[in-house]
Amino acid sequence: MVDYRDLRLSNINSDRFKHVKLLLFWPVFGLFFFSVERIFPNRNWHYVYVPLDDQIPFCEWFIIPYLLWFVYLIGTLAYTLFFDVPAFKKMMHFVIVTYGLTMLIYLFYPTAQALRPQSFSRDNILTRIVGGLYQFDTNTNVCPSLHVIGSAAALFAGLDAKRLHKWGWKVTYLISGILISISTVFLKQHSVIDLLVALPVCLIGYMVAYARNRRHNSQISGIAADRD
Repeated sequence: MVDYRDLRLSNINSDRFKHVKLLLFWPVFGLFFFSVERIFPNRNWHYVYVPLDDQIPFCEWFIIPYLLWFVYLIGTLAYTLFFDVPAFKKMMHFVIVTYGLTMLIYLFYPTAQALRPQSFSRDNILTRIVGGLYQFDTNTNVCPSLHVIGSAAALFAGLDAKRLHKWGWKVTYLISGILISISTVFLKQHSVIDLLVALPVCLIGYMVAYARNRRHNSQISGIAADRD
């Protein structure tokens, strides 16, 4: 566990704390996302749709895993920050690559969707929450899905964290990631296309943050073995 009580601006560049600077990506991302969402709302939107979207029924129960995404992502980020710095670094590298690439896509190929129901056939607490979500969250800048990419970030970090290597944690992380990802289409927040496009973006992030890191560690281990 890292003790951050000694963290100061004067020592943030030290080997002990320099990983904290990776968190600066989040306000930069937030400013960029706010800009493309709010400052430039009137754009040439490309509407995302495939016929399969019509075959997927709206189900308000999926608002539960959809909202748990925030706990899933932020919780994993906080856990690795305090208990597994190497996993935190790889998670943030994944986030920086995938979220950065997604922002460029949103900027140069703005997308939108028109899948949300005009009214709900049922009136309950879940549909009311979904209605509030629709009012808060726009139906623009949807492809690829940041919900899916963020779920992948938490999933890979959870599988990578040393203290979470037990099968129970792995299964929990995997099921949570799947439920959160598919919740986006059952709530009509995203098209199936948004999920599919997120996959190659996640693959790029994985290759940069995890696969390359494993190759680097293997090379170091090989050099050490040769010296022995």
